[in-house]
Amino acid sequence: MDLLLDTHVFLWWDRSDSQLGEAAAAEIGDPANKVFISAASVWEIAIKRQSGRLAFARSPSQAIAENGFFALPISGEHGEAAAGLPAIHKDPFDRILIAQSIARDLVLVTADDVIRQYATPQLWAR
Repeated sequence: MDLLLDTHVFLWWDRSDSQLGEAAAAEIGDPANKVFISAASVWEIAIKRQSGRLAFARSPSQAIAENGFFALPISGEHGEAAAGLPAIHKDPFDRILIAQSIARDLVLVTADDVIRQYATPQLWAR
């Protein structure tokens, strides 16, 4: 299974946070699964860190590599697809993740109730 982690799920995994549910953790840790982290998540982490809203001392890109995950770039098509999504979710980072999940046929691992309203394969993270 190919997974795309929502930003908070990536942070939970990286910190071994107990908020990450056992089923989601098992899928993320399964070597048979390929785990992707979007460039949107790297950008979101960097912005929140710079504004003082997130304590994450290391490079998100290095954390992706150290966890054995794959970086997922944002393409023009992803941007266009995000703009075409129903206006359920207003967060641009989440809209890109949803669009990437749909375009790449990735299971989006999230604990965001609003994202659950979109028709994309999902795995609940709690």
